[in-house]
Amino acid sequence: MTDQTTQQQAGTRGSAFVTGASKGIGYEVARALAVAGYAVTITSRDEAEISEAARKIGGTARGVVCDVRDPEALVQAVNGHVEAFGGLDVLFVNAGVGKFDNVADMSIQDWQAVIDTNLSGAFYTIKAGIPALKKRGGYIFTLSSLAGKNPFAGGAAYNASKFGLNGLSEVLTLDLRAHDIKVTQIMPGSVATHFAGHTPSDADAWKIQPEDIAQLTVDLLNMPARTLPSKVEVRPSKPPKK
Repeated sequence: MTDQTTQQQAGTRGSAFVTGASKGIGYEVARALAVAGYAVTITSRDEAEISEAARKIGGTARGVVCDVRDPEALVQAVNGHVEAFGGLDVLFVNAGVGKFDNVADMSIQDWQAVIDTNLSGAFYTIKAGIPALKKRGGYIFTLSSLAGKNPFAGGAAYNASKFGLNGLSEVLTLDLRAHDIKVTQIMPGSVATHFAGHTPSDADAWKIQPEDIAQLTVDLLNMPARTLPSKVEVRPSKPPKK
């Protein structure tokens, strides 16, 4: 592959790898990055959904089946991205699940599913991406939650995963800034997505929309190189009265 071909495939601003991107926040972030000039790879565990999402994004977008709980699969997926686009500039760590129950009643399987996806999966994704990011600098976004600072009843696994993700993100900033790699935690409140089996509807109009997080991501990428918004909390501006 020639340098010219690599640059054409990589997009005018480079390339981005987004996990959990068949729909919702991940999909909208990937779509916005493509519009902004990035070539994108998106991942999901569902082959049909991720292929359709890549088709809708269009251009050079790649849809890859990948379970973030599998570190070797992530290494292969990131290596495939680097081979296709010549490098990696943006890593958006989004894949997550929600299982909610009180500690006494939560099954071991549900606990493991949440921690293995939301926390260990984030670690595996980042670890797979660091070698490529170190070669020319870049940006890591971790999609956390206000649940990473505000515990709630029944949120044992989810709260633990997001509290842990926030800690991991803060350490990453210290570990990677000497390599010109920025790290930002995005911590939304209520977002109108399919998360935890929810089906978005008109009743979710007051919530943060996935495209709002996408716009925020692009805006952060446009910040001056000298400036790092390391943690961004995002809330609905006018939630309904209780």
